[in-house]
Amino acid sequence: KLPLTVEEILNFGESNRELFIKSSTYSIIPITVTEMGLTISWIFSSDPKSISFSVVYQESEDTPLDQCKVLIPMTRCNSHKETIRGQVKVRNSGIYTLIFDNTFSRFISKRVFYHLTVERPVIYDGSDFP
Repeated sequence: KLPLTVEEILNFGESNRELFIKSSTYSIIPITVTEMGLTISWIFSSDPKSISFSVVYQESEDTPLDQCKVLIPMTRCNSHKETIRGQVKVRNSGIYTLIFDNTFSRFISKRVFYHLTVERPVIYDGSDFP
C-alpha cells in the first residue's frame, strides 16, 4: 500500500524490507507526512552492485514532478559494499519520496534491503522541574 504514512513506518518494527528493482527501472517509496519536526531516517544496502538514491519533496499529489524539491540529489551509492544511512528533517507537510534508481544498469536487477524509522522531536515542557 503506497504511499506510506508515519504511523505505518512506526509499526515497521526492527525488520528490514526488501525491494526488487529490475534493470533499467527504479522504485519509489513515498511517505505522506502531516506533522512538522519529524525526522525520517533510512538505512539500506543493495545486492549485487550499486544503486542510485535520491529524496524529493512534493507538497501534494497534484504537484507536478518537475516542481518537486530535490532534498538529496541522485547519487550513486556503493551500497553493496557498505550500509548507507541518512535522514531528512520534515519542515513541511507533504510527500517525501525515497527513490532507488537502477536505470543505469542495463542487465542486472538489484535487491535493496532497507529499514525506515521516524522520530518525533522531544519537546521539553519543564514538567519534571521541582
